[in-house]
Amino acid sequence: MVISIGSDHGGYLLKEKIVKFLEQEGYTVLNRGCDGLESVDYPLYGMRVCRDVVTKKCDLGILICTTGVGMSIVANKHRGIRAALVHNADMARLTREHNDSNILCLGAKYTTEEQAYEMVRAFIESKFAGERHQRRVDMIMKLEEKQWQEEK
Repeated sequence: MVISIGSDHGGYLLKEKIVKFLEQEGYTVLNRGCDGLESVDYPLYGMRVCRDVVTKKCDLGILICTTGVGMSIVANKHRGIRAALVHNADMARLTREHNDSNILCLGAKYTTEEQAYEMVRAFIESKFAGERHQRRVDMIMKLEEKQWQEEK
């Protein structure tokens, strides 16, 4: 499985720990930056991960900033992205099972290293449940298509 991961300066330290964790777990990681603690514009790094997910260069994405809010906003502006800001492993599992989310967003300021590992593991290992949830995801996708059609 291939995971694309990105952060801004506020999520950089946690991102680097998650990259090492994922590699130790045997995943292929596409590290899309940032590369340090110097202030950067988070939308650039969010867009890189979204591009990987949409073009199927990876299976899932992870985005991290200070709160996780900015990255989740950026990600959800992209067609085909269902990003979820989560605060515990149960939320990470449920967003995959119920919403077929393809990007996990984390807030570095509010997430310990161990919590991050638990959430990442739950997100990656969970599968979409389908059934009644598929109908709901289809509704979201139709709304997304309608929005894109209106912009043309």
